[in-house]
Amino acid sequence: MATVKVFDMSGNEVSSTELADSVFGIEPNQAVMHMAVVNYLANQRQGTQSTLTRTEVSGGGRKPWRQKGTGNARQGSIRAPQWRHGGVALGPKPRSYRYTLNKKVRRLAMKSALSAKVQEGNLIVLDTLTMDEFKTKKIAAMLKALNVEKKALIVTADADVKVYKSAANLPGVKTTHVGTLNVYDILNGGKFIVAKNAIAKIEEVYA
Repeated sequence: MATVKVFDMSGNEVSSTELADSVFGIEPNQAVMHMAVVNYLANQRQGTQSTLTRTEVSGGGRKPWRQKGTGNARQGSIRAPQWRHGGVALGPKPRSYRYTLNKKVRRLAMKSALSAKVQEGNLIVLDTLTMDEFKTKKIAAMLKALNVEKKALIVTADADVKVYKSAANLPGVKTTHVGTLNVYDILNGGKFIVAKNAIAKIEEVYA
């Protein structure tokens, strides 16, 4: 088992904890993580884009000129795709981009992402992560004490409104909890800051 340091919110090392190799110590599978990220981004698409076909644009009911004898190419409607203000040929219509991955693939992708954070040295474990009030300065001070200068993903065991709203105005900082954790946020989040009780929940789910 890998052993990592545990810090308090002031940035002081207070203890250490062991991480389960079955969750945080596997060889990251790059292909599976890529599949999970593409799946996440596809599921975020609204699919509301829409273009008008030649039957949906106004006008074009009359043939613009007779079929033969004018010297022009034959035309049946001024709303055909080649005309200005004509309909769009083969354009996008509202659709769902959602699809699901196999459960085993999702689990492997999650464990690969978590293991990658450990290998990169971007995992920071906190002994406790609680807020008595809504205070952005307290989260900012915590990040500074932990030497987090760029993006960070803060993970709590359960949904915590005070932590979420306190970090909401900090650029590059995102907050989530174990129940909504996903591969995209882990890989895109920079430093992975997680509470010790959240580590136990993650291992309980994925071990």
